[in-house]
Amino acid sequence: MTVLIISLGFLFGLFLQYAKVNTYNTISGMAVLKDFTVAKTIAAAIGIGAIGLSIAIGLGYADFHIKPFLAGSVIVGGLLFGIGMAILGYCPGTLPVSLGQGSVDALIGILGGLAASILYTLLSPAIHGALGPDLGKIALSTVVAAGTAIYYLVVGLIGVILLAAAFWLQRIEKKKELNWLFAAAGIAAIAITIFIVSDRVLGASTFYPYIADRLTGLTDNAYYIKQVEQSGFYEMKFLAGAFLSGLVYSVLKGEFKIRLLHDNWIRMKGSSSAGRIFWAFTGGFLLLFGARLAGGCTSGHIISGGIQLAVSSWVFAVFVFASFLLTGHLFYRSAK
Repeated sequence: MTVLIISLGFLFGLFLQYAKVNTYNTISGMAVLKDFTVAKTIAAAIGIGAIGLSIAIGLGYADFHIKPFLAGSVIVGGLLFGIGMAILGYCPGTLPVSLGQGSVDALIGILGGLAASILYTLLSPAIHGALGPDLGKIALSTVVAAGTAIYYLVVGLIGVILLAAAFWLQRIEKKKELNWLFAAAGIAAIAITIFIVSDRVLGASTFYPYIADRLTGLTDNAYYIKQVEQSGFYEMKFLAGAFLSGLVYSVLKGEFKIRLLHDNWIRMKGSSSAGRIFWAFTGGFLLLFGARLAGGCTSGHIISGGIQLAVSSWVFAVFVFASFLLTGHLFYRSAK
């Protein structure tokens, strides 16, 4: 099973790199509405994944893993996550891939995420459940029975709408390449495969508290034992494959390069290395604290929950992208 998990992580990294949705330039470009690759890929991945997962569940090959809708945690966590994502220019799942490609700011973002994970573990007894109310596990399947004709019809309609939205963005950009679509299909396939073979969701953010808590010895607590240990160990293997993918792919293509400052950062924020180090750490901190507060990230909440049509994940996505775009507008407002 370990080899399979690492292999799935490797493929995940390949798909991210194929569409370049793991890079700082692409994600920051989305933050200032100059590049819609991230939005297209996520929308298409959810649309394709929702249809595929509904069929897998209907055939009995997979089960739902819906996150509860703790309203305050999801909303506040989503806001923090979006701010961190805009400033850092990476997601929890893309950080290891970009690190494999030689991005030093990705490493700094990881360190910020580890620091946030330690703080969240220490604060979890006080804040756990405080940002309620817990509205339960709400999804389309709680309203319409999965496997029925109506369920498939609604899922299919939502899937088509999301794909149409992705192609609408493609038309706005006036681009012809479809790398993002192939990447979206691949990510959806990986997510569904994980549902089937591992009986869990595609995720990345639990890896950070798993590593941070083990390094600091913060493992004798309910948060680590109940929410981190098993998922974090799984995600560590998955993201190890993603890191290897970034390294191997970039070396074979002759694109591996140790770099701290990327083109978009230099153009929009200047050439100060100290500034990038500070903001990469800060962004990574906010990103992971928000992810742990909300109970997931881009892959574990937006994509994995999105394909299940879970209310908690769709609300999380709305607040993530709202704060992501607002932060992008304010933080990069000096962009030329």
